Amino acid sequence: MIVVRNVFRLKFGQAKPAMEAWKEGAAVMKKLGFSAQNRMLTDLVGPSYTFVFENTFPSLSAFEDEAKQIMGKPEWRAWYDKFVPYCEEGYREVFNVLE
Repeated sequence: MIVVRNVFRLKFGQAKPAMEAWKEGAAVMKKLGFSAQNRMLTDLVGPSYTFVFENTFPSLSAFEDEAKQIMGKPEWRAWYDKFVPYCEEGYREVFNVLE
């Protein structure tokens, strides 16, 4: 099993509209068949305006297959283009779950 964390540093003061946009995106992903267990996290301490979308997949190949399926759709791209302006930067972390 793996955990994938998509970490976004949001622009100052843009957390509320970014979260509203992400909720819209969650509905788009669900409609397109996104099936991974997921949760949304925001910073409590550390760098301000950090947002994390965390997903659990059975394997790296399952993540890759689902990412290709969802991210290749025009509906996802249209939504993502709305979300990106709220971000300063982003990166992805992928972890093996040991226990």
